[in-house]
Amino acid sequence: MDTMFSPKKPLSHAALKPYSEKVTTAALAVAQIHNGDHVFLGTGCAAPCTLLRELETMPGPPADLELIHFLLVKAFATDAHGQSLTRFHHRTFFVGADLRMAIGEGRVEYVPISIARVPEMIARGRIRVDVAMIQVSLPDAFGYVSLGVSVDIIPAALAAARLVIAEVNPHMPRTMGDTTLHISRIHHLVPVNTAVTELNREPAQEDNVQRIARYIARIIDDGSTLQVGLGYVPHEALQYLTDRKDLGLHCDVITDAILPLLEQGCITGACKTTHPFKIVTSMALGSQRLYDLINLNPLFDFQPMDAVCDPVTIAAQHKMVSIAQAYSIDLTGQVCVDQFDGKFYSGMGAQGEFLHGASRSAGGKPIICMTSTSADGKTSRIRASLAAGEVSTIARTDVHYVVTEHGIAYLFGKSIRERATALIELAHPQFRPELFAQAQAMGYLPATQTLQNMRAYPVEDELTVTLKDGSQVMLRPALSSDAQGVRNLFHHLSKADVYTRFFHHVRGLSDAEVQRLCNVNYETEVAFVAIDGPREDANIVGQACYFVNPSDNLADTAYMVHPDWQGHGLGSALQKCIAQHAARHGVRGFVADVLPGNTRMLRLAQKSPHAVRAERTGDCVHVTQLF
Repeated sequence: MDTMFSPKKPLSHAALKPYSEKVTTAALAVAQIHNGDHVFLGTGCAAPCTLLRELETMPGPPADLELIHFLLVKAFATDAHGQSLTRFHHRTFFVGADLRMAIGEGRVEYVPISIARVPEMIARGRIRVDVAMIQVSLPDAFGYVSLGVSVDIIPAALAAARLVIAEVNPHMPRTMGDTTLHISRIHHLVPVNTAVTELNREPAQEDNVQRIARYIARIIDDGSTLQVGLGYVPHEALQYLTDRKDLGLHCDVITDAILPLLEQGCITGACKTTHPFKIVTSMALGSQRLYDLINLNPLFDFQPMDAVCDPVTIAAQHKMVSIAQAYSIDLTGQVCVDQFDGKFYSGMGAQGEFLHGASRSAGGKPIICMTSTSADGKTSRIRASLAAGEVSTIARTDVHYVVTEHGIAYLFGKSIRERATALIELAHPQFRPELFAQAQAMGYLPATQTLQNMRAYPVEDELTVTLKDGSQVMLRPALSSDAQGVRNLFHHLSKADVYTRFFHHVRGLSDAEVQRLCNVNYETEVAFVAIDGPREDANIVGQACYFVNPSDNLADTAYMVHPDWQGHGLGSALQKCIAQHAARHGVRGFVADVLPGNTRMLRLAQKSPHAVRAERTGDCVHVTQLF
C-alpha cells in the first residue's frame, strides 16, 4: 500500500472507520492521476466538485489530461461572464452555458451522441476512461454506497476505469434501484461534508412559453407515461396537468417540476406497462426538497441510462409521451436540438430514443416544442431550410407533434406540402409571408395556394361537444392544412347535399375552392371544423364557415355535415359554435340563402335562440338571424 494513503489519518465520518485504509484527502487522491489520463466526472448535481476543484488548482497538474463528462451543474469556477475557467481539455456530451466559449477556443470538444449509447462506447473502448471521479453516499452496514442523485452513465465508467476516486458525502441521498456500489470497487475515499448541489429553476413568465405549455398539456391524456426533456418549455407544461389521473413517469431525469403532481395525486403509475406504480429515472436535478423525497423512497427506481432509455422498453409503456425542446425546424420537419445559429447548445441527451419509443407506444405521443422565434424576436426558429451550422438531429421521418405558441401541428405521414403549410401556421405572423414565398420558390407549395391567416391559433376557441347519441367531437378553428380533410368530407356528401350546399352540381373542389373553406383570415372570414378522433388521426366530419359583409356587418353562413353524422345534432352544435364566435367579435348576425327543399337547413335556422326571419325571394329562402 502506498504510504501516502496511511490509515492513521483522522476520519471525517464514523461510517468510514472500517475502510480507513482507503480514506485520503482530495489533494492526495488527485495526485494519483497520470499524465495523459482520461478522467470521467460524475454527472449533474453529483459532480465531484471538491475533487475537481483540487485538480484544477493543483500545482504542476498532469499533462495532456482530458476530462470526460455529460451534464455538469455548478462544477467549475467561472469568470464574470459565467464562462468556465477550466485549464484542462474536455470531451463532453452536453454543452452547458459555461462551456460555450471554451468550445470556440478549442478547449472543449462536443460529442454529438445519444447519452444512452455512451455506455456501449465506453465498454468497447471507443471512449477511453482511465480514472473515474464520482460522489456517493455514506456506506451502509454491508459496505454499499449509493450513487445517489445520478446513476446515468456512471456504472459504465466505473467498469472501465483503472482508478476510482469517490467523494463520500453524508448529504447524498440513498436512492433505490440499481444504485449501489460496494466500497471494495472504490480505490480512494475522500470524505466531504457539503450540501448536494441544487438546481432551482425559476418559472418562465413569458406569455409565449406559457401558451406552449398549455397547448402541450391539452394533448396529454389520463394514464399517460411521461418523459420530459431538460428544456424549460417542457417543464412548464407539467403545471397544467394537475387535473389528470394516473400519470406515470419513465424518464432520464426528474426535477422539482414533478413535485406538485405527486402532491396532488396525479402521478400513480397505475397504467404503466412496465414498472407499474414506480417512477423510473436515471438522475435527479433539483432542490433539497426533491432530494429529501427520493432518499430511501422505494417509489423511485433509479437505473443506468442505457436501461432507462432502451427504445423497446420505452415503446412498451402505456401512452408514452415524450416532450423535447428544439432550437429550430425546417419546413419539411427536420429538427435541430443542439445548435442554433451555428452555436452549440445543450446536447442530444437520449431524446431520440424517447421520441422513437413514444412513436411506437400504443397511444404514445412524441412532441417537439419551441418558441417560434429567438428570444429577441428577430429570428424565426421555423425556417425554409436549416441554417448553416445547424444539422438535423431528429429526422423528419420521426417527427410527429410540433408545438409553438401559435398552435399544434401533426406531421407524421404528411406530405411536404402538408408539412410546410402546417409549419408556416406555427411561425410568428411576421415571418409567415417570407416562409410562404420561400416554400413556393422551393416547390413545396403550389403557386395557386395563398396565405390568409396571420394570427396565432386560437386554442381557446376549441370546444368538445357531446351529441345526441353520446358521441363527442371537437369543434375547432379550421387551418389551411385541413384542406385534404375538407375535400374528403365533400366527397362523402350525397349529390343532394352537394346541390343544396353549393346550389349547383359539383363533382370536386379545386385548390382555390377548398382553400376558401379552411384557409381564412379570421377577420372577415371564419371557418370551423368538427373533428372525430385524436389529433394524429383526425377525421373531419363537419365544417361551418361565415363571411362578413362590411357594408352591413352581417355574415353569410354555410355548413357541411358528413352523412353518417347527420341527425345527431352536429349541425346545431356547429351553428351555435360559429354564432357565439361571431357575436363575440361584433358581428350583427347571420344571413343565408337556402333552397326551399332544404328542410334540414331551414329547421336548423329555426332552432337558433336568436331572432330569425325567413323570406321567400325567387327560388330561395332568405334567412336572417340577428344576435
